Amino acid sequence: MTDDAEPRWLTPDEQRAWIALAGTVIWLPAALDAQLQRDAGLSHPEYQVLSWLSMSTERTRRMSELADTANVTLSHLSRIVARLEQRGWVRRTPDPADGRYTLAILTDEGWDKVVASAPGHVAAVREHVFAQLTPDEVAQLERIGTRIVGHLRPECAAGHAADVTGRG
Repeated sequence: MTDDAEPRWLTPDEQRAWIALAGTVIWLPAALDAQLQRDAGLSHPEYQVLSWLSMSTERTRRMSELADTANVTLSHLSRIVARLEQRGWVRRTPDPADGRYTLAILTDEGWDKVVASAPGHVAAVREHVFAQLTPDEVAQLERIGTRIVGHLRPECAAGHAADVTGRG
């Protein structure tokens, strides 16, 4: 776009959709974080790390992969994992396949924490998201989210659902 070109403003329909999406992006994580803090003593990012590890092969992932999945810097993820390590839920070790990498491994205690925390988290997700939608809207939400993530992260487009849910 050149400096003298008129911006391509959002249509009224696009503006309403954008405001709704922006509100969801802001308020849903806050609601999920509040539930996890209250019921499990975990932040939402801490729960996500435990959850992703629980769905990974041998409950293990490279720290760099976790950081990429969480869209955080490796140093930010290291701070999250350090808190989880202090509680005995995660441990770190050099990757035996390539010592340049560090593995995060979910401990048995970490597994127990995920198992104990997941029902409340799922109930909150159901209450705040899926109870508000029809089955057709759930399918639309999946298509919309997959399309947006595929645009933002093309390398994740094909495997996004499997990477996030662990089920494909």
